[in-house]
Parts: sequence; structure tokens; C-alpha cells
Amino acid sequence: KKEADHIKAQRVVYQSLFNFNCFCRSSPLDTMFHLAQSLYTHLMEWPEYSVLILGLDNAGKTTLLEELKERYIKGYKKIPSGRIIPTVGQNMTTLAVDNEVRLKFWDVGGQDALRELWEDYYSDSHGIVFVIDSCDAERLNECKNTLEKIINDDKVEGLPILMLANKQDMPQALEIANIKEVFNKMAEHLNANDSSVLAISARTGEGVSEAVKWIKDRVVLNKDARPPKFRK
Repeated sequence: KKEADHIKAQRVVYQSLFNFNCFCRSSPLDTMFHLAQSLYTHLMEWPEYSVLILGLDNAGKTTLLEELKERYIKGYKKIPSGRIIPTVGQNMTTLAVDNEVRLKFWDVGGQDALRELWEDYYSDSHGIVFVIDSCDAERLNECKNTLEKIINDDKVEGLPILMLANKQDMPQALEIANIKEVFNKMAEHLNANDSSVLAISARTGEGVSEAVKWIKDRVVLNKDARPPKFRK
């Protein structure tokens, strides 16, 4: 057994010497080729950031995701809002934005029983979009408590958070100023540069482009704290 181990060790040494010798004998042209290949591979990779779309059930999260897919995926036709059913689990799509980055959006179910699963996504996320139903004044306080729970989780610290007041196209929608008043009470827990409230209509698409630009700019600015993944 000792002799067999000795022979095995010799083979490892000889193989290492052979590999080293081949490396040393590589021509400058080979070296340049490998460098160019590595550079090409790097240039073909896109920085990818994961963004959570959270909010209570019926807030319009999946409608927002469908609007995003129609805007950024050529030829895609969104599902009409009237045919969208409540999300049980998650919906996900990855979109190329401005030929700069990829944003992977995760639409996670908002039913009370599913909210406990949200925290499983925080560690791998780069930003959070929190959607509220501007037409449901009775649940505004529930929205506030839910968002506070998100903000107070240590895994969310430093993440940009965008609050979207959805359904602003509806006549019964709350004024954006009233929604901002609720949100501003929590601003002390956030860096002012990393949070905002925007008015949108996921159904008509109003304000959606501005929302995407805001979250894209913020996750890129925060890349040192939460580096992106690179994908081909």
C-alpha cells in the first residue's frame, strides 16, 4: 500500500510539472488570445439585479409585472387585468433595461399566509417595490404595518425601497399626498436617497417607466453594498 501511495504521489508531481512547463512555453499569441477571450466573455455578461415586488393581495403586483413584460419583451402581449388571478407562490421575469442591466422581478403572493415567505427572498434581493391599492383606504394601515415589518428586517438594511401608489387612474383613488404622509412617518428608518413614493397605474401604464428608472438607478448606485450577479 505504501508503494502504491508513493507511485500515486509521483504521478501528481509529474503532472503538475508538465502543466507548469506547458504554461511557461505558451506563446505571447496564445496569452493574448486567452486575454481577449476572457475580455469578450466579460463584455457579453450582463449585471443582473433582483427586485422584489411586494404588497398586499389585490394591490396590482401581477398587473404591474404584466405591464413590465409587455414594455420590455418584444412581441409579448400582457394578460388583461380582468383575467389575472391572485398569485399563489411567485411569478418571475427577467428584463433587459436600457441596454445596461437586467432586472429580475419577483412578484410574490401577498395573501396573509404567504407574507411569512417574503423574508426568504431578502438576502438575494437588490431592491424592493412595494405596491399598494390606492382605492382601498380601509387597508392603508395594514399596508403601513406590513411595510414597517419589511423595513425592520436586518436583511433589508440598505436596500432601495420604492412605494408605488397603484390604481391612480381610478376616481376613488386616494391622493398621492395622503399616501406619502403615511409613508413619511417611516422615513426615519430609511436613507432618504434610497426611498420614494410614486403614483402609477399598472393597468394603463402611467408612471411605470419612471418607476423602472428609479429602481434601476438605485440598485446600480448600491452595487458596492449589494453586488449584482453576471449572466450571459
